[in-house]
Amino acid sequence: MKRFLLLSLSMLTAAAAAFAQSNPGSNHGNKFEQLGTLLSDPNSYRSASGAPGPAYWQQRADYVIDAELDEKNLMIKGSETITYYNNSPDPLSYLWVQLDENQNKASSDNKLTEQSKMTDKMNYKTLSGIIGAENGLGVNIIKVTSGSGTKLPYVINNTMMRIDLPVVLKPHEKYVLNIDWNYKISDRMTVGGRGGYEYFPEDDNYLFTITQWFPRMCVYSDFQGWQNKQFEGRGEFALVFGNYRVNMTVPSDHVVGATGECQNYAQVLGAERLKRWNNAQTAKAPVEIVNLAEIKAGLSKKSTAKKTWTYTAENVRDFAWVSSRRLVWDAMATYIDGKKIMAMSYYGPEAYPLYNRYSTKVVAHTLKVYSKHTIPYPYPVAISVEAANGMEYPMICFNYGRAEKDGTYTEAIKYGMIGVIIHEVGHNFFPMIVNSDERQWSWMDEGLNTFCQFLAEQEWDNNYPSGRGPAHKIVDYMKLPKDQLEPIMTNSENIIQFGPNAYAKPATALNILRETVMGRELFDYAFKEYARRWAFKHPTPADLFRTMEDASAVDLDWFWRGWFFTTDPVDISLDAVHYYRMNSMKDAVEKTEDRKAWEKDNKYLGRERNRAEGIKFAIEQDTSLQDFYNKFDRFEVSSTADQDFKDYYASLTDDEKKLYESKKHFYELEFSNAGGLVMPIIVEWTFSDGTKSIDRIPAYIWRKNEQKVTKVFAKDKEVVSVQLDPYRETADIDENNNSWPRKSQPSRFELFKQKEAPRGSSTGQNPMQEARKKS
Repeated sequence: MKRFLLLSLSMLTAAAAAFAQSNPGSNHGNKFEQLGTLLSDPNSYRSASGAPGPAYWQQRADYVIDAELDEKNLMIKGSETITYYNNSPDPLSYLWVQLDENQNKASSDNKLTEQSKMTDKMNYKTLSGIIGAENGLGVNIIKVTSGSGTKLPYVINNTMMRIDLPVVLKPHEKYVLNIDWNYKISDRMTVGGRGGYEYFPEDDNYLFTITQWFPRMCVYSDFQGWQNKQFEGRGEFALVFGNYRVNMTVPSDHVVGATGECQNYAQVLGAERLKRWNNAQTAKAPVEIVNLAEIKAGLSKKSTAKKTWTYTAENVRDFAWVSSRRLVWDAMATYIDGKKIMAMSYYGPEAYPLYNRYSTKVVAHTLKVYSKHTIPYPYPVAISVEAANGMEYPMICFNYGRAEKDGTYTEAIKYGMIGVIIHEVGHNFFPMIVNSDERQWSWMDEGLNTFCQFLAEQEWDNNYPSGRGPAHKIVDYMKLPKDQLEPIMTNSENIIQFGPNAYAKPATALNILRETVMGRELFDYAFKEYARRWAFKHPTPADLFRTMEDASAVDLDWFWRGWFFTTDPVDISLDAVHYYRMNSMKDAVEKTEDRKAWEKDNKYLGRERNRAEGIKFAIEQDTSLQDFYNKFDRFEVSSTADQDFKDYYASLTDDEKKLYESKKHFYELEFSNAGGLVMPIIVEWTFSDGTKSIDRIPAYIWRKNEQKVTKVFAKDKEVVSVQLDPYRETADIDENNNSWPRKSQPSRFELFKQKEAPRGSSTGQNPMQEARKKS
């Protein structure tokens, strides 16, 4: 313990010095500088507040599509009419169209640029990619014409097609074009990808998930012109809003679920199923429109007749669908701000034990939670399809979650299924509504959506085992070597560990903003404002960053800079704790403390052993060597001590006397920023009586020294221990330097052999199955 003297105001002096130095090599003026040139300049299209500017514009594309699913030959044939609206101020001499199916071609660029190596076990997908054998996949463009039927010249570059216009498309004009095409449907379970078919040999049937399947317009925007970056398979989509009318011709015993609302249920369902559909409109629990018994009875009766299902969708950026004769279909109504939305699920027999119980209810829960934190869900439908997958499109998504043959399932599969349904349904908000450019910034949809997924999981079950969101769960990623990391702002195709970088880290960052940096009230308002401003528009990172600050009055440039533009980890070290008590100015009290300190300082091993050995010290053998200082009591209380104290106390002001009488304990803490990422300092105190308290110091404490800071705290009780970040809310990568006195961090390990299994299948211990065996 150290002591200090409380001086009267008349005894205090102060001095201040101001200086300036350049940032390079400095211990400050770097991490808290404004983002400045890291962000695009505001303009009339995008304001400095983060809102769309007064001259904001975006393009529009409407589609009418006729498609036929040829189940026997595993082909899709289509014909579409696109009406493209040039709302930009720019004349356009050509249009760019996306052909995502070309990504599956054996000769596609992504096959050439992916690294490969030999292992002891090689699967079909890997070997076929190495061999490069022709697979017949990719889009076949039959013809491209104008609305009047005139052939249009076009050039295909991998996954992009440029259509050259006969005349310049002027601002505020529209252009109509027709495209006929077809492609061979890929085996999604071997080739991979987001769409295709899954074959079920046990009943000789297919599940078709038809996604990214038709030529789609590229985005032309104010901030980058044409977004025609090639589709390499990871960076997903930048798409244009518009209205759709799609006619899908399929085998007559198939059930079709799709983006939007079906316009001809009366013609395709039959009387009994139509009755069930109508009952579902007011049901409070899912109603099976197509039930399990019906699909099992029809699996071997493959119809050769055809039916056409017609769906329409307004103000969406894409269209996807599912078709199969082996689908249970259930639905129920849910309400968001008084508006009815049909929550629905489609799933096969293998998923029935899980999806029949959970899926549609999870869909409804997701819509409610996301609507609370963003904007009310605007579409009339939300669909979850079990397809051993995880992928999203407007109003429809494809998920995983299959039970064992006996109907049991593991806890991991249950929560994995609930989590993926929440995540993929949640994508309706990011990026289907808040329409960021996934091709450029995957984190703007995956990260924001994963954050909202975490909120929805925690509102589903307070004990939900969320894998992404809590700060401490990103630690293992953030403490990796620098050559295995890249900033969140990195383009999708250049990321090594995509899941942690694009999903987990930004989700964690937003959770930290909400719980630790901004607080829930400020964060929730600003986040909702971002969603409101950019619903059905094309935001950029700058729009998010600016809106969060604009709507909260919290300077977050330091946070965006550290979390999104660097790979620095959080590691705040508690280097030292110094204890101080105020000098009592009472001679008897202070001399007693001085005596204890002197005796402690003079107690050491050699001195004790010399005395124990009976050494005759020189001053004992020759007493003439002893003088005044060998005999006087240096800790003797002065005869004027009482009066001296009275004089001192009388010199204090009333406020100083009050402070003197408070008997405060003072603790000086020294912190260092070992990781590099500045964050708030959260200090938990444990007192001698067993009670605890927490102090929260904003990150701005680091602004004048980004490497080391010192802070003094006054406490009413004596402290026995100090712990930094007790709730692990800052993602600190080293908890060993977070405590005083230091604590060891025990850990356990288990020797295990890693096994691989298909996504969404039950693995590991299955307590449900074991319980059934015992009963």
